[in-house]
Amino acid sequence: MFSSEIRLPGLSSPWQRFSSLLKDSLGLSLSQLSSGFNLESPVSCFLHPLSSVSPHSLASIRGLFPSPLPPLCSEKPHEEYFENLLPVKNVAGFPKWGRSSRTTSSHSSMRCQAWLRTAVAGLVLTHQLYSGLTASETGRVEEGWDLWDLLEVGVDVQKQDDWQGLNGHKEKEHLNRRDCNILTMSQPASQKKPPSASLNGRRALPPNFSNAEEDEVPEMEVTGLMPKGFNLKDYLQVVNVNMLSSNQEINKQQHHTDRYYNPKLIVRRGQPYHIQIEFTRPYKPEKDILWLEYIIGRYPQVNKGTYIQIPLVEELKSGAWGAKVMQKEGNSVNLSIMSAPDCIVGKFRLYVAVWTPSGIIRTKRNSATDTYILFNPWCQEDSVFLDDEKEREEYVLNDVGVIFYGDINDIKTRSWNYGQFEEGLLDACLTIMDRAQLDLSGRSNPIKISRVASAMINARDDEGVLAGSWDNIYAYGVPPSAWTGSVDIILEYHSSASPVRYGQCWVFAGVFNTFLRCLGIPGRIITNYSSAHDNNANLQLDIFMDEEGIVDHKLTKDSVWNYHCWNEAWMSRPDLPVGFGGWQAVDGTPQETSDGMYRCGPASVQAVKHGHVCFQFDAAFVFAEVNSDVVYSKTMKNGTRVIEQIDTTHIGKLIVTKDIGSDRMKDITEQYKFREGTDEERLALETALMYGIKKEAMQDSVHLPQSDVDMDFEVENAVLGSDFKVTITFRNSGHSRHTATAYLSGNIVFYTGVKKNEFKSQSFDVILEPSSSKVEEVLIRSSDYINQLLDQASLHFFITARLNETKKILAKQKTSVLDIPKLHLKVQGEKVVGKEMSVTVEFTNVVKQKLKNVSIRLDGPGILKTALKTFKEIPENSTLTWEEKCIPRRAGLRKLIASLTCDTLRHVYVFLFLLKLLLISINFNRLQFTEICIHLPDLRWPEGDGIKEIPGFITNLSYGC
Repeated sequence: MFSSEIRLPGLSSPWQRFSSLLKDSLGLSLSQLSSGFNLESPVSCFLHPLSSVSPHSLASIRGLFPSPLPPLCSEKPHEEYFENLLPVKNVAGFPKWGRSSRTTSSHSSMRCQAWLRTAVAGLVLTHQLYSGLTASETGRVEEGWDLWDLLEVGVDVQKQDDWQGLNGHKEKEHLNRRDCNILTMSQPASQKKPPSASLNGRRALPPNFSNAEEDEVPEMEVTGLMPKGFNLKDYLQVVNVNMLSSNQEINKQQHHTDRYYNPKLIVRRGQPYHIQIEFTRPYKPEKDILWLEYIIGRYPQVNKGTYIQIPLVEELKSGAWGAKVMQKEGNSVNLSIMSAPDCIVGKFRLYVAVWTPSGIIRTKRNSATDTYILFNPWCQEDSVFLDDEKEREEYVLNDVGVIFYGDINDIKTRSWNYGQFEEGLLDACLTIMDRAQLDLSGRSNPIKISRVASAMINARDDEGVLAGSWDNIYAYGVPPSAWTGSVDIILEYHSSASPVRYGQCWVFAGVFNTFLRCLGIPGRIITNYSSAHDNNANLQLDIFMDEEGIVDHKLTKDSVWNYHCWNEAWMSRPDLPVGFGGWQAVDGTPQETSDGMYRCGPASVQAVKHGHVCFQFDAAFVFAEVNSDVVYSKTMKNGTRVIEQIDTTHIGKLIVTKDIGSDRMKDITEQYKFREGTDEERLALETALMYGIKKEAMQDSVHLPQSDVDMDFEVENAVLGSDFKVTITFRNSGHSRHTATAYLSGNIVFYTGVKKNEFKSQSFDVILEPSSSKVEEVLIRSSDYINQLLDQASLHFFITARLNETKKILAKQKTSVLDIPKLHLKVQGEKVVGKEMSVTVEFTNVVKQKLKNVSIRLDGPGILKTALKTFKEIPENSTLTWEEKCIPRRAGLRKLIASLTCDTLRHVYVFLFLLKLLLISINFNRLQFTEICIHLPDLRWPEGDGIKEIPGFITNLSYGC
């Protein structure tokens, strides 16, 4: 039997003191408390009881302790701790915890004894396990461990059936709480099994990064001895758990999750919600002890937030888990549950646990009680809290948006269906984190989630959602310009587990925005016109030319994108100094690697604006995108480089996003940078250069002074397939006559600024008289470019002029985007939810050639599912018509979106606002108090026993019965 002379390693107090305290308090000896366990040998006592102990019950038992156990190696006497735990009699005669703040007035003396049996048995087992270690093995246990740490490892390893002696570790390998494999100590080395593949020798448990996987949780978990005559029917049993999860019930309405097409309960963390539990008999709080358990993933642990025990409390406290009985009616109980504002975001499994003297009775696994917990921008304690209701409506709840693209001189828009509430999207977004192998314990942090997602949205190095393509070849997938929304992309990735082809920056941004809003993180899409791609991280764009002023494409690696789209996510940044929270730039487009992966952000927009590029993550790269200088250098034949010109205003000319509540463009340039030319803007640049990794300027570089001759040019707006002119203006502000040799290079480019080929090359001489101007025009014919165009019909012009007298080179570059023919949408029929209507798509081919392999995509969130139609060809000057039937299923402001793509044309879009109809409450069979707001005239409701037709001029109408 257990010897009172055995001492805990590192402690001076014997267990005899503990035994006497138990006997004085309860009249029970240690042997009585631990009866039923074979304590003769460490091995038998370890194997026998732990075979019926699971991490779930261990966490439940541990949760009853009011404070943590002293560390094994501490000098604090254990008996002082246990003395504080022992029940004593209070004035009312009820047992309570000695010096602890936790009262147990509802606990019976029998429960205290049964609980102590379980707790002491666990402590005895742990002691026996620990005492079986050799002196050298004991010395490798990290300081700060307590008895529970050792017992947890023992339980987990027993459940894994993964046994390996500590002697199997290398002598010098450090053993700590996280990186430990504790197994039996008595087996001969030859009989020990090798570690399983799931364990890597560094951790006691495999990593837990799958929301979908789950462990089996026992319905009956024995934690004590079975009393004579024990009958489960004598104790409270759960008949049904009603999650109140329909879209019309209070939970989803109050948590702003009623738009999700998902029958299960979806709530936001840090905010109370309600469930109803039905028992076999009325619930009696003075007799019945129950609690709720939320479990996510496998290997649940309290300290990692993957196992949550929710006690019944008298009052809910903000910031902590708890459940309060709101109403008792017959055998049913209504509970209000408060979740922690920093809990894991994902899908939890719910169990109701009832305590009995012999163990814990749990409800069966029921997928209908699964609960999705999301971020909560409405909760002040949540790290994504956003205090403006209009912004929450726009950046969290709006499922259709606008993306700006084109060129600074020709800004274009396209609508995008985010579809974050569509069926299957929420599970698909959780799967993205699973495939990123983001540990579940890290999914409470929007910083970690957004950084991992920025890598997973692209498939460059991790088999993520979207494969990018910028080579204009899309034979094995969908051209990026054909997508109208994120839903098809994410659902296809979810079902196929393979990257979807293809995407470019606005597609990556659209999908990323869907991911953020679906999980509850406020998100928006940003477009930066004249966006720099700094390849060598020197915070400037280097354009290298030869002595004739022609760009050397072998040396020039940096590029200027016509535009670039990324995302912003709203969150606090406790990892940065105060003031750098709020909007964070995150980018899923694979441009450069960050910490070994193609990802970017989250980078504080405030840090970017002030040049604090030392703050994580990737602030320097974002700063270069919006505020770097373009440096034009000339390489001489002797190897020296001459800096001919520095353009401080070309990059980041305009930074925009969608305005709140409309499709208008909102200029947010000054959120990223101070106004060009101001002292603050130059100070931010100097700060960035000080903190950033700026390369040393070459000693043989020379910066020539500015000339009194200036040059600029304009490109005439033109429709694809037409001729247009490039007008170059020279100005001589000096008193000397100059001659110049000018060179125009017209290039077909990708919108990223990368050259495909040159379609126009022309040289001409210019004579500039003192204090005069000279204008030259170059004609660009459609035949020069029509057969070489890429996706977005982008033409890049680079003009240089060498002054013959001073050898000074002038340089200017601009991009022009040709106007593309548009689609047209028409709607016929009643614009009524539940009534059939038809949508007609029309397109007229005004291009001076036949269009082949035409594909049209039609999308309308809440109106119709994505439809696709293909046509073999469209002759010149002919019109294509396609009609599609649909039945709208959601009221409100709805939008139809269509796109056309073919071998010759891409980025052909159109969108149409269908109707704006707000329905608060209507029952056509039996009218309730109803309010209807109609914003478009002549809208009809489905025929019923109530309203037949409502004129459009009526704005408020109430009925009652």
